[in-house]
Amino acid sequence: MRLRVDLLPHGGYPDVVLVVDVLRATTTAVAYLERGAEGLLLTRTPDVALALRPEGDEGRSLVLGGERGGLPIPGFDFGNSPVEAAAQNFTGKTVVMNTTNGTDAAHTAAQTGKHVLLASLTNAHAAARRARSLATEEIAIVCAGTDAHVGLEDVYAAGVLAEYLLALGEFSIDDGARIALTIRRNAGNPIEALSSSAHGERLGGLGLGEDVRYAAQVSTSTLVPVLAAEADAPEGTLKFVAG
Repeated sequence: MRLRVDLLPHGGYPDVVLVVDVLRATTTAVAYLERGAEGLLLTRTPDVALALRPEGDEGRSLVLGGERGGLPIPGFDFGNSPVEAAAQNFTGKTVVMNTTNGTDAAHTAAQTGKHVLLASLTNAHAAARRARSLATEEIAIVCAGTDAHVGLEDVYAAGVLAEYLLALGEFSIDDGARIALTIRRNAGNPIEALSSSAHGERLGGLGLGEDVRYAAQVSTSTLVPVLAAEADAPEGTLKFVAG
């Protein structure tokens, strides 16, 4: 079994893919589903998300969450804050998500991956166990990064996932996995790693430090967002459900 870590999304994934965008898309995705959302629709662009909401949807069976540059997108109901999501009740609702990096990474993974899962620190162990149970040849951990640059926070989380996967069985690992494991072992505890990352510092400067602290929690959730097989998702979207 192979274990691969891509420090940025590259594509060409033949088997199981764990998409990681710790600050904040995959962390927020877990929170949405924990708070009762029936599913998540990840879109390529904000315009696709906005077009999905029916006119006169007063009950808001579809709610929109997302960000650009860390800030909520105009016309969306929510930003990309796991703290905000965790304080809501999404029972009976579908959340449409679009973010700067994480939703694009998921679309890249879905082009070839047999099984696509969303992983964060908050569901790290559950996501690793689910990936191991599904994999037949390879597990790829794909870091979303920030604006096409490698992000310390995602590589750190990839190291946490890789470390746990290696405890579950034997793998041949690539240099990406070796880099992630080295970062995991040398970057301090999760809050130090996330807070000291460039993206963590930016979010702190925007007054979103509480999101960084939330995202630094390890394995507080057993919920794993899974790309639904043969889902009747609208064109241009990926549908994830609780797995």
